[in-house]
Amino acid sequence: MPAPRPRKLLGRLSLPERTFVADALRTETVGGVLLLVAAIAALIWANTPLGDSYDTVRDFHIGPESLGLDLSIQHWAADGLLAIFFFVAGIELKRELVAGELRDPKAAALPVIAAICGMAAPALVYLVVTTAGGGDTGGWAVPTATDIAFALAVLAVIGTSLPSALRAFLLTLAVVDDLFAILIIAVFFTSDLNFAALGGAVLGLVVFWVLLRKGVRGWYVYVPLALAVWGLMYNSGVHATIAGVAMGLMLRCTRREGEEYSPGEHIEHLVRPVSAGLAVPLFALFSAGVAVSGNALGQVFTRPETLGVVLGLVLGKAFGVFGGTWLAARFTRAELNEELAWPDVFAVATLAGIGFTVSLLIGELAFADDPALMNEVKAAVLMGSLIAAVLAGVLLKMRVRTYRALCDDEERDEDQDGIPDIYEQGNPAYHLRMAEIYEKKAAEHRHLAEVAGASRADGGGPA
Repeated sequence: MPAPRPRKLLGRLSLPERTFVADALRTETVGGVLLLVAAIAALIWANTPLGDSYDTVRDFHIGPESLGLDLSIQHWAADGLLAIFFFVAGIELKRELVAGELRDPKAAALPVIAAICGMAAPALVYLVVTTAGGGDTGGWAVPTATDIAFALAVLAVIGTSLPSALRAFLLTLAVVDDLFAILIIAVFFTSDLNFAALGGAVLGLVVFWVLLRKGVRGWYVYVPLALAVWGLMYNSGVHATIAGVAMGLMLRCTRREGEEYSPGEHIEHLVRPVSAGLAVPLFALFSAGVAVSGNALGQVFTRPETLGVVLGLVLGKAFGVFGGTWLAARFTRAELNEELAWPDVFAVATLAGIGFTVSLLIGELAFADDPALMNEVKAAVLMGSLIAAVLAGVLLKMRVRTYRALCDDEERDEDQDGIPDIYEQGNPAYHLRMAEIYEKKAAEHRHLAEVAGASRADGGGPA
């Protein structure tokens, strides 16, 4: 009996999965560029003579006080708008669990192990640095998150296209990363529970689930209910973004007969542009505005808390994700796709060190009682993400020709039937179509050869 063939690590995606990944990353890339613009705008606004107006707008309170929602603009962005971001993350996670890479335990092992190692290593680096320097260890979770939108924006800016297998790995890694970030926020940053409000939020989620199972349709039903659940969750003491995740996980993400998209995929297509193009950039605008004077930047590399964040993002993430991937391959006996090399995996692991949105959010939660340290930690997140982006850009540029060739192979469609040729090698009809195309080209060239020969015989050709 022949030995089973070893499983491919980062092998070619199926065509439906490749299409989904391409659509998802296209929106995230546009959102990432807007996120980058918003972060730069925040830094400029906060570090010019208009800096006082930035603080005034950011700290302006609005909302019904009777409902416990008289919040600052920054607070609305962090607790309100990011609930939309986590709602999309919940849908992504549900889809990955039922129809994506995570539905197969063997395939899921790679991104899960890589994500766990990619979160544990930065936390360990932070704890070692802060313990050795006598700093505050409470920010251990700050460097653990990866910002997929910002990472894709970096790819767009440096003009590097990743092969679909690496793009899918980065996306799945970010989804699992988001799951653990959600758990960290729920477990470690929840205090002073209001059980009445929490019970109301849970009841609202049950109603949401029942309505979905009954097939009730209409945004006018779900949007008010979602807002009520969010408000109750906020007042319960549990971070309000958990409400978004919970509702996202409840949506059905499997297709039934006759459906082009599942309800979860349909809603994700509608909400993702709002999340990537509005919610996350506005959060960045009101969270990334920190002082970046020479003295402040110098402190980033001298204070244990901020140094721990920078080293956690740059070193912890890179070696954690890479090490986890290598261990997953080693113990599952999977072979790396022959079209890729381990330096490619390390480059993507370095790219995962761009921790922006969720890192800023956790920084705000971890150091809420020390605004000065909170701002310094935010500056460290920006600095660490910038260093990781530059390093990843250099590593990816070294292999840009290989990536471009692989992407060209994946996208080539010579018979123009809308399906890349690489996915039709086992289809006899495809080969017959290609034979017809080449026969027509051969006939054209024979005709041109005859014309050229006749021209030379008449003395019209070159001597």
